[in-house]
Amino acid sequence: MKLGRSTKLGLSVVMSLGLILGGCGTQASDKTASSVSPTAQAKLSKINIMVGGLEKIIYMPAKLTENLGYFAEEGLEVILTSQASGVNAEQALIAGEVQGVVGFYDHTIDMQAKGKMLQEVVQFAKNPGARIMVSNKKKDEIKGLADLKGRNIGITSSGASSHFLVNYLVTKGGNSTKDYVPLAVGAGATLIAAMEQGQVDVAWATQPTTALLEQKGIASTFIDLESQDGAKEALGGSYPASSLYMNADYVKANPEVVQCLANAFVKTLKFMSTHTAEEIADKLPKEYYAGDKDMYVKSLQSSLAMFTSDGKMPEGGPEKVLEVLTLFTPTLKDAKIDLSKTYTNEFVDKVK
Repeated sequence: MKLGRSTKLGLSVVMSLGLILGGCGTQASDKTASSVSPTAQAKLSKINIMVGGLEKIIYMPAKLTENLGYFAEEGLEVILTSQASGVNAEQALIAGEVQGVVGFYDHTIDMQAKGKMLQEVVQFAKNPGARIMVSNKKKDEIKGLADLKGRNIGITSSGASSHFLVNYLVTKGGNSTKDYVPLAVGAGATLIAAMEQGQVDVAWATQPTTALLEQKGIASTFIDLESQDGAKEALGGSYPASSLYMNADYVKANPEVVQCLANAFVKTLKFMSTHTAEEIADKLPKEYYAGDKDMYVKSLQSSLAMFTSDGKMPEGGPEKVLEVLTLFTPTLKDAKIDLSKTYTNEFVDKVK
């Protein structure tokens, strides 16, 4: 049965009120979803969160939180859906199809310049967690940023954070965004195929895809945005990336719901900071391993340092993101961005 706009709005309001009245579920340090008490289960209400690629390690906290049972402990039934690109998730949020997005923080700045107010409420990572990969067939030709001129460069999709950062690197190399061809190749298998078939010379990739490209001898690391040192060298500072962001009006109207989400995600980040990569991998779906658990564990190990342990926005991070975006989007200088409205530590500060 197809619901009309007013009916959907009514359902959304009812779900939100149910969460507000019920509050967050009782937290327990070692509970799983199956061990939540009947009383807590009775409070479960649905909230939809779209993720810019559930299988990507940069967004791994979303599925991990679900599998650890932390959403249920907070009285939430969170429905996670996956999109190949963060920009698609952002559009779903703006359209009111979902209540939250696990994606890059930079979308909140980009959308404020376009008159849409989004707000980050939990910061997962301190850097992009990606690498710019160069085809092994072309690596002798592409040795510096200036050499990106005239190249076909793979991004997840137009307007995605991968597109933002490739624009920045091309511009930093002395070229303009018109001096290369951005091709939307997605992630995972489609990205690997594009590089293998020579459709792109260079591509943005995240773990475990980067490890697969290297393992298959298809591509090598050109720019490291995965390690903290590499990201700082390439971008000039900390670039807060993967996060949970929501519509600012929703955050203001539903603080209890947002607090429950913050509780769950911060608990996951603390779990990640106190467990090994193998222990974390054991809590994730086997299909995430891409057929090679050892490789996945190694990829996860190389990525863990980028995650925060408290969900807080790194100091100076928003300013760095705005600086990067402004380099290739001069109109941002005239947009009068209020960074204080693009994120908040209010909820993660209250997590016990």
